[in-house]
Parts: sequence; C-alpha cells; structure tokens
Amino acid sequence: MDQRVSFITLVVSDLDATRKFYVGGLGWEPELDMPGEVLMFRVAEKVVLSMWVESGFVEEVGHAPARGGVPPITLSHNLATTQGVDTVLEQARIAGATRVGAGVQREWGGYSGYFADPDGFRWEVAYNPQEIGQSVLP
Repeated sequence: MDQRVSFITLVVSDLDATRKFYVGGLGWEPELDMPGEVLMFRVAEKVVLSMWVESGFVEEVGHAPARGGVPPITLSHNLATTQGVDTVLEQARIAGATRVGAGVQREWGGYSGYFADPDGFRWEVAYNPQEIGQSVLP
C-alpha cells in the first residue's frame, strides 16, 4: 500500500448545515454536491474531504457513529503568518463556527487556534515555522 490518503470522510448529521457552513460561510467550492447524500471538496491535488450524511454511513458501514463529546480527530489548515491564522479564525466565527479559540503562541514554536464545525469536528488553524509546517503551504 502506498503511503498516502485519497479521501478523508467526516460523517455529518445535517448536510444542509454543513453546506451552509463550508460553502456559504467559509467560501469553499464543492467538487461534488449530492444533496441529502454527500458533499466533497478537493483540498489538495489528490486529496478530497468528503462530508457524508450519517444515514448513508450507517447503511454502508453497518454501525452508527459514536456521538457525544469531541470527535477524536483534528484537521489542520496551515498558513504562512500568524495574522493569517487570526483572519481565518474570525472568518470561521462569522460563518457560525462554535468554540472558536483565539490564536495563541504554542510551546512547540508555532501559533494556532481552533474552531468546531457544525458537527463538532475541530479545525486547527496554524502557523508552523518549522520545516514540516512550511512544506505544506501552497
């Protein structure tokens, strides 16, 4: 198996709220939008972030996703400056993100803050001055 990820799929409870947040609020453009089923965004050259409605997940996987508490995953959006971090966190707040945490200097040398999307998935918005952090910038 190649060391790569092709799709990252998040199971969402309300696809319309998800669309409103990501498309209407954050300004993302869907690669595929099938109302009532799935919403997909190309997030890198060969990586798609998929938002799959919970009923489809249950039908295909056979089990309901665990709910309650914070999902044990974070997604990160890295930027070239600390000001960029603050700008995106404010954009997420205006878009309706919950639990928006201000950007702070981290002990690992970077600067980051977090927000939650409509299903509670946490996004880290980060400036990482280290080589690996710089390597993921567009």
